[in-house]
Amino acid sequence: MPDPFRHIPALVVGICLLAPAFFLFHTGCTVEPVESDFLLPVDFANVPDDMVLTNFHTDKIEIRIKGDPRKIEHLSGENILYSADLYTDLEFDPAGDSDSIEPGHYLLPVDRTRIPLDPSITVLDISPSYLSVRLEKKITRTFKVTVPYTGKPAKGHLALAPACDPPTVELTGAQTLIEKIDTLQTKPVDITGASEGFKKEVPLDLENPLLFSSGQAMFIVTVPIQSQTGKRTLADLPIRLTNSPKKVSIKPETITVEIKGPVDALSSKAITDEIYAFMDLKGLTPGVHARHAYINIPVDLVMTNADPQVFTVKIE
Repeated sequence: MPDPFRHIPALVVGICLLAPAFFLFHTGCTVEPVESDFLLPVDFANVPDDMVLTNFHTDKIEIRIKGDPRKIEHLSGENILYSADLYTDLEFDPAGDSDSIEPGHYLLPVDRTRIPLDPSITVLDISPSYLSVRLEKKITRTFKVTVPYTGKPAKGHLALAPACDPPTVELTGAQTLIEKIDTLQTKPVDITGASEGFKKEVPLDLENPLLFSSGQAMFIVTVPIQSQTGKRTLADLPIRLTNSPKKVSIKPETITVEIKGPVDALSSKAITDEIYAFMDLKGLTPGVHARHAYINIPVDLVMTNADPQVFTVKIE
């Protein structure tokens, strides 16, 4: 009959050999928990339709957690938010009437159960423990939009009042902020060196655009640029005679003219050199005649006055 205890020593030896290995394996797989700090952005949900969450609110909370270092390291690559539900946290009318929420300053306790973490990770500390929230009444108002200029146009040119399309805009935001706005402007339009009109698309110039909701994102601005006009007097222009007989005299022999036009043209010697006075004597018989002089003027210029206007022509 076989001995049932014949293999017991071998079994005991095997267990004795495996025990240290099991111990080493178990202790080698055990990882000491670590502590770490994380900054979580706060996501405010369910803001009442007639309210505005102002910029005076807690936008981040800092948490200290403890857990498996591998899981904590994994959190670093995730976008974790803390969700604050204003309907729930403000404990409004149980009947569901959001009108029970009044404008004002509130402190909302941070609920650690809303922090989306692995259950094995422990939250040790939360700072701050309350969220500071300021709600204000939301209003909408229509404003006329104005357009400021920066720079100066090209020499001899003038920038006229700009036209904005659309000319008005509805702006929605906190009542206290909307009521502080006297005028609403677009971003400045640079007219440096401009010599002709142009159009440009520009946004509103709001100090903090995230606090407002605009009915129009961009505006088309038409900038009219025109030549600046001026006047200039050209004195003592000699009278040029055409078809003139040999013996002729004219009194006076010069004319003074006043011209008007673009400043850059008036200051150009090449253009003003094209201005001259002349008189055609074709067909005149010997004797004394009263004649007018003609002035040759470039297209861009206009003569506004001439003196004298009548000349005495004597032909022998």
